[in-house]
Amino acid sequence: MSARRVALLVALVLGAALAAVLLLTTPGQLLPVPAGGATPVDAAADFSAAQIQRGDDFAAAIRPASLVSLLLGLAVSALLGLTRLGGRLVRAVAPARTSDPTGAAPRGGWVWQVLLGTVAVVVLGRLATLPVGVWAEVVRRRYGLSTRSWGLWLRDVATSTAITAVVTALALVALVALVRRAPRTWWAWAGAGAAGLVVVGSFLYPVLVEPAFNDFTSMPAGQLRTDLLELAEESGTPVQDVLVADASRRTTALNAYVSGFGSTRRIVVYDTLLEQVSVAEVESVVAHELGHVAADDVLTGTAEGALGAAAAMAGLGWLLSWTPLLRRVGADGPGDPRVVPLLLFLVAAATLVSTPVQNGVSRQVEARADLHALDLTRDPDAFIGLQRQLATANLADLDPPAAWQWFFGSHPTSAQRIAFARDWQRDRQG
Repeated sequence: MSARRVALLVALVLGAALAAVLLLTTPGQLLPVPAGGATPVDAAADFSAAQIQRGDDFAAAIRPASLVSLLLGLAVSALLGLTRLGGRLVRAVAPARTSDPTGAAPRGGWVWQVLLGTVAVVVLGRLATLPVGVWAEVVRRRYGLSTRSWGLWLRDVATSTAITAVVTALALVALVALVRRAPRTWWAWAGAGAAGLVVVGSFLYPVLVEPAFNDFTSMPAGQLRTDLLELAEESGTPVQDVLVADASRRTTALNAYVSGFGSTRRIVVYDTLLEQVSVAEVESVVAHELGHVAADDVLTGTAEGALGAAAAMAGLGWLLSWTPLLRRVGADGPGDPRVVPLLLFLVAAATLVSTPVQNGVSRQVEARADLHALDLTRDPDAFIGLQRQLATANLADLDPPAAWQWFFGSHPTSAQRIAFARDWQRDRQG
């Protein structure tokens, strides 16, 4: 069997394994259907007409910007990745020595071509969508959701772009190095490396990336801090600290989360949350986040991501040995730096295609965390009050189009979560 067919077979086997893992680990029905049927999902039962209309208006204003940014970014990626333009850009940012009559990169020069070429493609894609980003930021400001100055907005864009460009460039240098060193089996080594990077990234993200966008301070000693630490203990997921993020520098949105593993695990609460909701509601949102820890959602997601990354590398091993595709982009082989734009396009396309699957799993996982929060706090009124506060402050679309929710919705809608809490109340409290 040829190396190309082996790569395809491995990709299919790993893909099937990933599908099986998703089926086995994604929660299904969480509560029995109450006698008389489930609580109807009706936003009008818990939100005023003005609140519903404001969420609808914001969604109608921001959705076009989101779609244009997505499609424009994909179009630029396709233009560079599926034509010779991308390869020419890679050669232009790190040209070969003029003394080389073949025009090939000098020994070691391929590293600079991959590094600088990746940075150039990432930055060019970000610049192409920058006007749409400005449009979206204007909408968020108009509705009072963004509190960032334009200087801070530009800094956030630059920081995000720089992190993406550097991490991607280093990853692609390692990938191309493997291709050049092991032309027949590189995808297998790359799969193992990609899986390892997913795991390492999950552990390092809260330590290296989160501080680039927010400052964190320990919550002062007091009743709320004590209650949250005790809540984590009761959940069976003790944490090392409770931090407050200075989110108000950027947004009026409300949020909290638990990040890190072991000695780095901490509860993080937005300062906006502390200012706008009751203590019981803060405990409810933290209990939800602790539910993710109790169910090992981050570890499970990391394992699934590692398996997906390994399958993707095997798929690349099959695609990048297809001569017509390489010829189309002007690359001599999978180890040619001119293949970089193609790689980035394939990643973007695969991400888009997998989005509804990821979000479908995410909605079920989020519902399970809601169940954990209700079981832990036994306070459905606080949970429902929290959902009202979150939806109002975050300008949630309370009744999104079904297709939009299916493709882009990572959480159940606010109305669905409130209906779930009422079903829990009928099941657990009678």
